Amino acid sequence: MARINVGEKMPNFVFNTGYRNDVKLYDELAENKTVIWVLRYMGCTVCRYDIHEINKRYDEFKAKNSKVFVLMQSDQAHIQEDFDRTNEHPELEVIADPEMAIYKALDIKPAASMEELAGGPEGLAKLQAKGAKAAAAGFSHGDYEGDEQQLPAMFILDKDGVVTYARYAANIVDLPDVDGVLELL
Repeated sequence: MARINVGEKMPNFVFNTGYRNDVKLYDELAENKTVIWVLRYMGCTVCRYDIHEINKRYDEFKAKNSKVFVLMQSDQAHIQEDFDRTNEHPELEVIADPEMAIYKALDIKPAASMEELAGGPEGLAKLQAKGAKAAAAGFSHGDYEGDEQQLPAMFILDKDGVVTYARYAANIVDLPDVDGVLELL
């Protein structure tokens, strides 16, 4: 499949989350908007920190009649183990995609190199700052899963599954933060 654009309908993927199986995307769409926040894997320190930050402010998403799914290359066991270890069980759901079927279907490619993934000197500075925040919050690198150079992406869907926002990131820090996503809703 080619990259998905604003105005197109997101495919009605069937997926597993950390705790549920055979979930149909269209059965889960929020009354207002649904965010599909595509990250890398549970062991990625900054990805796990993103989940933590989204979770801390999840009431703000709910207040906008919206919900968040985070897509990861992780399997269900890694998702469950991480949440049990950190004693954090977020309201958002993490989609387990260890075969990277959804990444491939949406043409979310990996970076060509670790340097590209970091985003050059400016991106690297942002990544290091985010990594410091993640470390201060108690997160450290875990197991490697999937493609280490996987780039992130983000899609926001309306209640009918039509894409209202699509972002294929150029590097690991090239997505809106929680404030930016809440503004998009």
